[in-house]
Amino acid sequence: MKPLVIIADDLSGAAESAAGFLLRSSGISLRLGPGAPDGSGVTVFDLHSRRSDPARASRDVRSVLQSSDGSEIVKKIDSLLRGNIAAEVGELSRDGSPVIVAAGLPRQGRTVQGGVVLVDGVALHATDLWRAESKPAPRSIAEALGSSAITSGVSLDDIRSGRLSQILASISEAGSVAICDVETESDLELIVAAAQEVRGSRLVGTSALATAVARRRTVQSPVVRPSVRDSRSTLVVVGTADASAGDQVELLRDSGAHHIEVNSAELLAHSVDPLPILNALDRGNVVVSVSGPVVPAESVHLVSALADLIAAVDAGFSHGEYPIDLVLTGGETARSVLDRLRIDTLSPIYEIEHGAVLSVDHTGRYIVTRPGSFGNAHSLFSITKFLARPIPVDAPDSPPSDNEVNPMSIESTPLPLIAVTMGDGAGVGPEVIVPALLDAETRKRCRPVVVGDAKRLRLAATVLGIDVDVVAIEEIKDAEFIDGRINVIDLDLLPEDLAWGELSAVAGDAAYQYIRVASELAVRGEVQSICTAPLNKEALHAAGHIYPGHTELLAHLTGTEEVSMMLSTPKLKVIHVTTHIGLLDAVARIEPGLVERTIRRGHEALVRTGNPSPKIGVCGINPHAGENGLFGYGEEEQKIIPAVELLKAEGIDVHGPLPADTAFFLAGRGDYDLIVAMYHDQGHGPVKVLGIEAGVNITVGLPVIRTSVDHGTAFDIAGKGIAEAGSMVEALRQAAELATSTFVSK
Repeated sequence: MKPLVIIADDLSGAAESAAGFLLRSSGISLRLGPGAPDGSGVTVFDLHSRRSDPARASRDVRSVLQSSDGSEIVKKIDSLLRGNIAAEVGELSRDGSPVIVAAGLPRQGRTVQGGVVLVDGVALHATDLWRAESKPAPRSIAEALGSSAITSGVSLDDIRSGRLSQILASISEAGSVAICDVETESDLELIVAAAQEVRGSRLVGTSALATAVARRRTVQSPVVRPSVRDSRSTLVVVGTADASAGDQVELLRDSGAHHIEVNSAELLAHSVDPLPILNALDRGNVVVSVSGPVVPAESVHLVSALADLIAAVDAGFSHGEYPIDLVLTGGETARSVLDRLRIDTLSPIYEIEHGAVLSVDHTGRYIVTRPGSFGNAHSLFSITKFLARPIPVDAPDSPPSDNEVNPMSIESTPLPLIAVTMGDGAGVGPEVIVPALLDAETRKRCRPVVVGDAKRLRLAATVLGIDVDVVAIEEIKDAEFIDGRINVIDLDLLPEDLAWGELSAVAGDAAYQYIRVASELAVRGEVQSICTAPLNKEALHAAGHIYPGHTELLAHLTGTEEVSMMLSTPKLKVIHVTTHIGLLDAVARIEPGLVERTIRRGHEALVRTGNPSPKIGVCGINPHAGENGLFGYGEEEQKIIPAVELLKAEGIDVHGPLPADTAFFLAGRGDYDLIVAMYHDQGHGPVKVLGIEAGVNITVGLPVIRTSVDHGTAFDIAGKGIAEAGSMVEALRQAAELATSTFVSK
């Protein structure tokens, strides 16, 4: 396999591109400046050219190309088309090499339609994302490439036609740059596969394109990683004008970090004293941000002055064996800081969240870089929380066997804390929670804390005839885990006379509030998992909370765009492509990208629970999976097969589309580890036949772990003391297992 060279124009983008190759290459090197590849399987160059002179940007790209003869070339560009794109891409095509541009970043809602970059469906030039730039955003990718570039558009129909390699070759022969539309990750996979059939082609795109390239590379020998080291204070530098930065800083400050604002005018005058930052670092994490007006014309000078300040802080920090750890947002800020610190090479080791890449320098310093426009309100808090514990970055590349010790499971680590939401208080939730939390196996695996109503749990214990001490607490840290005690963060929202088994808007609102509080605890890192008792959708809606169910509600509360529902029983595991929508809507919504992402989420969930090579069966939509066009209108061929073929090419053991009745029969006897159902009832029916008593609902794709019982509120038996607690015990077991088997952020 050819060595790979990635050429980026800013540091956070370079690190983000490198992250896709973690565990796929025998070596990854991130070089800060032009030069020659150093023999690593993947060499990423940050040319720091986002705001440099176009002639210099072109010259630096030329320098890398001349020293990278025989390497595969990928040019990473900004997903918002900032920087010297015309000069740099022009250099790629100067020698007649085919150039293929695929500038979409679907995970961030950035797609390409008709050669125009869309951000959440809005044309880039119609947004305010270029407000810190000195000129308006380009109206198209062709405009960004400059008037001298000859371009040809490649539509989604062309990309998905099966003839893409021929189309790209034809464009190349005509001397044009191909500009590809992009809607999904699958489109990028197809573009990469086709480009590899075009001799000498050079790809241009975002970090998502680099990740698509990574997926097609064979996994090499294990990467040498640094060993575990103790946590210490972290300096977070916010070097972005993005509107989300304020919320991120506020949450970080509320979590206990010291927030120091530096005035932009004082910073430009180099009159900011580093001593307050140094003093604050003695007491914990520090976040530095810039206040006051930022004039676009002065932004380069402001970044430079901020870097000078951080270098002064670093020079004055002399605690411990290592220099200070850094979290740097905004590519230009990150690179400027590292230049001041004379750091010219980084080794990426882990991606904490999308775009937030953990690297080490030659001293062992930890450095996290992240694009300024990435991340929700919890991003900076999540990153610093991750760094606050020992990081087993020398973990094996594959899960350990049953006889090996997993370095991510340290025997002395306390049992995981799990927030257990009480669900609808009029249903069986309280009755299944009480015995499940007193279960001896539960207490061996985790430390559960209920978020609910203490009075209702005491009433449930009375109905069950169980003697238990239900103790109301205000915070997780107040919980005591002793025999016969249940800890409850008591929201006290239910009336004492709430009837069992009757629909109640009050109970529906309370169920919502339990989930809201639990998700906040999880996002803040106070608990490692959420385990939910059932809520009643009609009661939830009556209270004014219009969500189809727990899955969608948790996605909303955690700011997650797309999640999947996985049902898990001892006999069968099922993940759903669509869930709580009508059948006609479900068929319309299914498309190759959604199918691919769902299968991938299911595969990753099984891998992280200890199955390194799960066998996955994918259901068709129509009876007999369409039977070669006899049933339906070719949905299997259009919507499912492209995703399956793509994942097969990556080495994932996936089969289908299969007739659903056959797939579930084979899975029931053990032929498949996971079945992918296309719609709600296709997956739920077999699960409820084969194992509802021990069934667990796992939400896959959230930034927090969430499991749930796989049954409803059972109003017909609520308050009678006969509800079966087995599903809740199993849900707690799997919540504990997931919490201790992997990093929550992944």
